[in-house]
Amino acid sequence: MTVIALIVGGKYAYAKYTNAKKAANTIFQSSNVKKARDVNSTLKDGHPVSVLLMGTDTGALGRDFKGRTDTIMVAVLNPKKKTMTVVSLPRDAKVEVSGYESEYPSKLNAAYFYGGSGTAVKTVQNYLNVPIDFYATINMGGLERLIDSVGGLDIKPLLTFTYDNQSFVKDEETHMDGARALAYVRMRYTDPQGDYGRQARQRQVLTQLAFKGSHLTSLINQKFLSTISKQMVTDLAFDDLLVLGSKYRVATHNMVTDHLAGQPNQENGESFEVPTTKERQRITNLLRKALGLKHAQTGDSGEWVDADDD
Repeated sequence: MTVIALIVGGKYAYAKYTNAKKAANTIFQSSNVKKARDVNSTLKDGHPVSVLLMGTDTGALGRDFKGRTDTIMVAVLNPKKKTMTVVSLPRDAKVEVSGYESEYPSKLNAAYFYGGSGTAVKTVQNYLNVPIDFYATINMGGLERLIDSVGGLDIKPLLTFTYDNQSFVKDEETHMDGARALAYVRMRYTDPQGDYGRQARQRQVLTQLAFKGSHLTSLINQKFLSTISKQMVTDLAFDDLLVLGSKYRVATHNMVTDHLAGQPNQENGESFEVPTTKERQRITNLLRKALGLKHAQTGDSGEWVDADDD
């Protein structure tokens, strides 16, 4: 890659490449969790990959940041089928957090608070019996700057509403700068679907941002790189990001979106969302199929079931 950069663009291209690699190294943070499968071979061969996307809303991310994740999604990119599957998980889902079983019952968004990205990855794997290949945590408070750094997003609102002095019309394609997009994803209480409606809007915006951000022109855009280095941490290394930007970008041609639905439940004075086993199995089936894996029972509070043992 370095040689190609020098041949094609000389010193200017190489400088862009060097800046991009420096930014990628800044945002890289290992989950310190053994991968459930060989992700290097998976990427090299262009097989489907999964990414746990988490969003926090507590200001700029620090290297020892341990906030709660208000946005939790599992995204599967399948380049051969040119499909990206994105499933939202309820932040209040009642779970047993991996490594913190004594805290049961816990909310899913507490996993990151208790033990960081690694604990969140293991908890989601156990909960759904789906391998998580990578994670990315985004500071939702910095979402405005991230969107501005890629020139804004074109979104068709899912409903008509006004929030924070911003108005949206259902199905009317709207170019949103960062402030407008932030208002779009934050509205909750006037959405007839409540938090599920907000999750759907979050999926829209984050998948569009991922699409524009994964473009090779964005990966060498200094403004984007400077912004993302302050607003995101991930265990995707620079070479992984380059592969995603080249081989996997076609997966965004078709979107499949869904959410894990649960019923509200009160326990020990706390409010939880409790999906039925049937509903969790439905989401497990959807994600495993998107990954090209065999059918398996959904997870529970026990150990994660390896794909080879299906």
